[in-house]
Amino acid sequence: MPEMFSAPGFWAAVLQIILIDIVLSGDNAVVIALACRNLPPEQRRLGVLWGVAGAVILRIALTFFAVGLLGFPWLKIGGGLLLLWIGIQLLLPEDEDGHDIKPASHLLGAIRTIIVADFVMSLDNVVGVAAAAKGEFVLLLFGLAVSIPLIVWSSQLIMKLMEKHPWIVIGGAGLLGWVAGEMIVADSVWKEWLAATVPLAEHAVPAVGALLVVGVGRWLGSRKSAESDVKLL
Repeated sequence: MPEMFSAPGFWAAVLQIILIDIVLSGDNAVVIALACRNLPPEQRRLGVLWGVAGAVILRIALTFFAVGLLGFPWLKIGGGLLLLWIGIQLLLPEDEDGHDIKPASHLLGAIRTIIVADFVMSLDNVVGVAAAAKGEFVLLLFGLAVSIPLIVWSSQLIMKLMEKHPWIVIGGAGLLGWVAGEMIVADSVWKEWLAATVPLAEHAVPAVGALLVVGVGRWLGSRKSAESDVKLL
């Protein structure tokens, strides 16, 4: 165990997990605020705490499940392609009705709304974190333990920073593309063959993945924005 914590690769993966969680969890703060906004002031804090606790437990369970599944042949390739799509979607402008969350009038309703909404929105986060963990459950647990409190207690600040500095989102999308490339190369179907015949693939494919996500995402985003401007005219 101590050797694991002293390995540079361990901390690089932890940083990946934290960054992926931060970039992909910005919407969760909005969901929490919307679900709890009609509660009495004395219940809002409880609604946030219990709702987040339930959502976190659910997400950890889903992520452990995803890490186990990624050990099967072809699933890392499929997961990598899915992660490429998630990264591209991250760079597209949101629709105005992107958060159709009805506020709850009582505590249990708010908690239920937060957990259900987080479950629906967790696919991108679960796949990204599971990919960054590379099958290491200790690494997964450590990364989540660090990132979840960071997101819960500083979510509003993180969202403001992402709005003020768009490069954070672009960098996060590129990171997802990089991790997707690492997943695709690491699939047991061709991992050994690639290492023997195309040794540069281990670094080239992640780089191509990052460039692909940022390039395609920004291109599609500019097209979508242009179409929206035309509709407004």
